[in-house]
Amino acid sequence: MTQFRFARIGLLLAAIGLGAVPALVQTAHAQDKKAEAQPETVRKDMAKLLDGKVLGPLLDAKKYGEVTAMLDQADAMPNKSSYEQYFINRMRLAVALGMDDKPKLIAMLESAVASGRLEKDEKAKFTQALAGYYQEQKNWPKTIENLQKYGELSGDAKVPRQIMAVRFESGDYKGVQTDLLKKLEEGIKNNQPMTREELHMLADASHRLKDKNNYLVALEGLVRWHPRDRYWSDMLYRTRGKENYNIRFSSDIVRLQKVATTKMEEQDYIELAEVDQLEGQFIEGKAVLDAGIANGAVTQNAKVKKLKAELDKQAADDMKNIASSESSARKAKNGTGLVNLGYAFVTMGQYDKGLGLIQEGIAKGGLKNADDAKLRLGYSYAMAGKKEEAIKILETVQGADGRADLARYWILWINRPYPATAGDDDKQG
Repeated sequence: MTQFRFARIGLLLAAIGLGAVPALVQTAHAQDKKAEAQPETVRKDMAKLLDGKVLGPLLDAKKYGEVTAMLDQADAMPNKSSYEQYFINRMRLAVALGMDDKPKLIAMLESAVASGRLEKDEKAKFTQALAGYYQEQKNWPKTIENLQKYGELSGDAKVPRQIMAVRFESGDYKGVQTDLLKKLEEGIKNNQPMTREELHMLADASHRLKDKNNYLVALEGLVRWHPRDRYWSDMLYRTRGKENYNIRFSSDIVRLQKVATTKMEEQDYIELAEVDQLEGQFIEGKAVLDAGIANGAVTQNAKVKKLKAELDKQAADDMKNIASSESSARKAKNGTGLVNLGYAFVTMGQYDKGLGLIQEGIAKGGLKNADDAKLRLGYSYAMAGKKEEAIKILETVQGADGRADLARYWILWINRPYPATAGDDDKQG
């Protein structure tokens, strides 16, 4: 995770005038009662010590000791007005900034904010700077307190996320996870996407808590709103690692990975091709292996060449005999053959024909795992571009062995906001 930081605090303070000598409102000392009613004055003998024509060049020359000595003399004068004290403290703030004296900077910023003399915009920037300095000191309560005040003053929409990041940095992983899970739930319900930063934070917090289930939940959020190859691959890989996962869905997982990502790893192409060969899905197996070779993921070593030669022949035979296979599947006692044949047509791009056969096979019954067939029907609809029909079927798929997970993931793919890419422009911690 990328931790939140107030970047370039010194530049922020310099930009709002802390490195310059503030102008005196007036330099005459109030002598009568009428003048004493005017608070924005600096007495004449103090004004000599605070003369910008003297202090400015000293600050520019970084002669902070000389400036501090003059400020100490002014500060030692009795009966200072609130404005005089404010002015002296503003000058001390300029010195502290030049000397990078963090404790003094914090004290003088606090004094300026509490003075009641700052305009709203200036107060917001001072408060933001305070939050940054407290964060550097790892004073998390003060960091959050000043961030909240800054948010109220500025209306900056990023502040809630910044506070969440500070809480994470402070080690409040459980609290951050709880709040982000709630936001994720509400975001899904109200179709309000979370940012990648927030979802990365949820994943990171879950990882630190050794909470594998909610790490997967965070990955689902990333796939839902910010699909990338690495999110899909990580999510599917970790699904395979769940305790209740059934190995019979290995090919289904790789099929989804092939559709959802721009390029798989070599072993994924080979695995799916080999499983297809075992299941008799020779046409898909050949297409998968050819795709991996074409995009450079699969190296044509002796093993791959042998597998390719076998699949080329088996797929060619299937293409020749597919009509007779349909007749045989219809004569079978159960619908397994029709479901498998239907999917073969789907892999050939003959979607209507394939979908009809799969539905016929499910209706015929006698299937070992009827919901497996429903899952295949659902993602066949998805591959055919029939989104509504696919979602309608996939939403009915049940099973704690990975089947329901796959159905949900296919729905995520169907509803993806834009095509997945291999882009890695942001790093997940």
